[in-house]
Amino acid sequence: MAFEKVNSKVVKVPVAPGREVLARRGAMLGYTGDVRFAPVRSGGGSVGGLLGSQLSGESAAMMVAQGSGEVFYGFQGLTYAVVDLNGAELLTVESNRLLVHDAHLNSAVVPLTAQQSGGGFRAGLRSAATGAMTGQGMFTSQLSGAGSVAVLAHGEVLELPVRADKPVIVDPQAFVAARGQV
Repeated sequence: MAFEKVNSKVVKVPVAPGREVLARRGAMLGYTGDVRFAPVRSGGGSVGGLLGSQLSGESAAMMVAQGSGEVFYGFQGLTYAVVDLNGAELLTVESNRLLVHDAHLNSAVVPLTAQQSGGGFRAGLRSAATGAMTGQGMFTSQLSGAGSVAVLAHGEVLELPVRADKPVIVDPQAFVAARGQV
């Protein structure tokens, strides 16, 4: 059961027993069937990540949808893109860009300094400082497993290939997500 495009701003997500989804609070536009919603609080993968993300206001307020039916999601007129994870890759998403994802995916809010990057700890500190100065924050969400994720953007998402011999530099205000270890 895949996420289905309704239009550029609304995604239809099937919900069934054992196939719950987590979505950004305030993103549910409507639903059909017997679906129930409950708040959940997502936090960091560690106590430090959880505490830091809560203190900075970056922990994501999420709602779980469970039952049987279809839920329509969108947020503030933003466009979205669906990313299908195959179980072998990591998706790093700006926490404020996460719209909805399969609830069975592993997820964590992690400090930028803890992310694995080619530049090591120093690059992580540089990313955290950049995030703090630009307002993007010092934490990000990471998801892994096999399933679907819908991410938000202020227009169509441009997917840029990244290779070790061809680095890509992205404006922090334009960054939505990265697939794999980048």
